[in-house]
Amino acid sequence: MARVAGVEIPNNKQAEIALTYIHGIGRSSALSILAKANVDSHKKVKDLSEDELDQVRRVIAEYQTEGVLRSTVRMNIKRLMDIGCYRGIRHRKNLPVNGQRTRTNARTRKGPRRTIANKKKAPSKG
Repeated sequence: MARVAGVEIPNNKQAEIALTYIHGIGRSSALSILAKANVDSHKKVKDLSEDELDQVRRVIAEYQTEGVLRSTVRMNIKRLMDIGCYRGIRHRKNLPVNGQRTRTNARTRKGPRRTIANKKKAPSKG
């Protein structure tokens, strides 16, 4: 397996797909990286020469990936929470941030349903 940006990318996949295993690189970024490095995007990683891999590594070094990107995102969220803006408050309360409805749905963000304890039906006359 080839190691690029601190990540083992799979050998048996096309270079375009294999680069998406790196956090912060999607399909369009992978295509532009391979174009800048003058590497065929349909070539499998195991067929790439060491020179081509070095060229790809050089181009990826210009991007913010993996740990640096994760810490940047974390710091941005912390900044929003510290200044107390709407998005920061939503992050703090673990609610959807981007305007989605919460009356129904939003279960992934809100967690499992909370039941109301000891709620009984009213006794029926009979």
